[in-house]
Amino acid sequence: MTLRIFVDADACPVKEEVFKVALRTSTPVTLVANSYLRIPRHELFDLVVVEMDPDAADDHIAERAGENSIVITADIPLADRCIKAGAAVIAPNGKLFTESSIGSAMATRALMQDLRAGGDIIGGPPPFERRDRSQFLQALDRAIVQRARG
Repeated sequence: MTLRIFVDADACPVKEEVFKVALRTSTPVTLVANSYLRIPRHELFDLVVVEMDPDAADDHIAERAGENSIVITADIPLADRCIKAGAAVIAPNGKLFTESSIGSAMATRALMQDLRAGGDIIGGPPPFERRDRSQFLQALDRAIVQRARG
């Protein structure tokens, strides 16, 4: 079965980087979004537009992700689902979600939700920087090589 990259595309800041790596490695890419996005015309790239339901894109990706998949997402619950399906999961900042790290990521997410629900004012994620793009490219290259080796 062919390696495929799935991108949780609505707010993904590294789509261009994914396209470049995919072209260099001849890896097919499926972008999943709630609305139409412009993507380069190429046989390796396809866009799936799902309904506006907040979980529709996540469900589409999670149902198709597996051992021959790399998923690009910042969504921690989606990352958890994809890891359980055997996929490699990379955040746009290059952080690799793994079986050993996803539990603490889920716990931190739940804690932050509780704090926000309680009215605590907490900051959001740090600004996306050039270093994040570089780390993402390195992580994506490593994941492709590792998945290609089996």
